Amino acid sequence: MAKIKDRNTLAIVSGMIGLAGLMLVDVPLHIAGISKRSYREASAGMFVSKSQAKTLRGHLLGFVMNSAVSILGAKYIINDMSKNGRDDIIAKGVLAGIGIGAIATAIPNVVPQNSVKPKDAASNLSYVFSNMVYGLLTTFAASKLGHDSLFDTPPQNDYLKPTEQTSEQKKLTPVSQNTVQPIYSDINTNAGNTVFMNPS
Repeated sequence: MAKIKDRNTLAIVSGMIGLAGLMLVDVPLHIAGISKRSYREASAGMFVSKSQAKTLRGHLLGFVMNSAVSILGAKYIINDMSKNGRDDIIAKGVLAGIGIGAIATAIPNVVPQNSVKPKDAASNLSYVFSNMVYGLLTTFAASKLGHDSLFDTPPQNDYLKPTEQTSEQKKLTPVSQNTVQPIYSDINTNAGNTVFMNPS
């Protein structure tokens, strides 16, 4: 399968996959009564009245807003993995989902005119769980669907020369298990020809 080479396209695809997972969790929790407001309804309440947020158009508005946040979150996740590698996907996905979800959940609560914002612990805990699912799915999708070139960025700190290969470089050029081949070397290869001066 061809990998995605464009960061924005990868953000859209992986973000929407994560949003689909979030909705698959959020909707049953709302139907079961654990969450008093669905994610779509809570998002729409930032812009329209309570009665409008409950309508089909309100839900559509909430879906559009959730999509935008999901794509922006996916872009952050992709940038983070390009700096820190694609290992430990579960830990990185949970951390990103909780972090992005905390911001996304806090925004509707600070909007004064939002009359549908949930204030109970159960609703907010359900949002946290939904966001964890979003983070896991988005991180997994981005790491699997993204081309290797998207995650092979130059180091931000290039004052010191690296002595070991990054995880992405090891995938491209496997190193023998019996030898260590640093990328850069400060060893003088002409050390045998060096003439030492007698201080006396």
